[in-house]
Amino acid sequence: MPDEEETLPAEQYFVERPKSRSEPRTLRFLYRGELLSFVADQGVFASRGLDPGTSLLIEHLGVGRDDRVLDLGCGWGAVGVAAAKSARAGAVVMTEVNRRAARLAERNLERNGVRNAEVRVGEFYQPVASERFDLIALNPPYRLGRPHVLRLLAEAAEHLTPEGRLVLVGKGSLGIRFYQEWLEEHWDGTVEVVGRGSGYRVISARRGSGVGATRSRRSA
Repeated sequence: MPDEEETLPAEQYFVERPKSRSEPRTLRFLYRGELLSFVADQGVFASRGLDPGTSLLIEHLGVGRDDRVLDLGCGWGAVGVAAAKSARAGAVVMTEVNRRAARLAERNLERNGVRNAEVRVGEFYQPVASERFDLIALNPPYRLGRPHVLRLLAEAAEHLTPEGRLVLVGKGSLGIRFYQEWLEEHWDGTVEVVGRGSGYRVISARRGSGVGATRSRRSA
């Protein structure tokens, strides 16, 4: 089956109110021995099932028990729910511009018994204003174009704690190597590949921690 991110026009899932007919379906996947259950729908990214990029992102997030996590563009909530399960003494904020997706994410938090996460509606970092996080998880809306993705990367540091991390996923056909190189050139901290699979790679960009911090580390 083709990746949904390659077949679904960006405007179908990156609009406030999608016009496609609602056709909800139940999806499940195993996370750290627990079977998680979700409701997805048309007009939302990955409505047919967990896409391989997001699955790889979840696998390599490295969420700490006390972390405060931002799931930026949460869709129906797969990353946010998984992060909340790992950050049991922390908290997760899930943001989404698509109101249908946001409603699904809220429903899926309840469906999986998650109490340490919340969903906020808004574009880019607007819903979190001046808040800071230990981890920002991002599967960017690549089909919207480089200016949008670069804005998400450029503004990430403003919303991270001094040693916080931005973790994003992408594949070669969507330009992930370009964004990796952009981070290596512009990011004040370390940049490395922490996961690969199915043509995707997961990039971790950690903020600098003062004197002695390495600016970047190229990974092939």
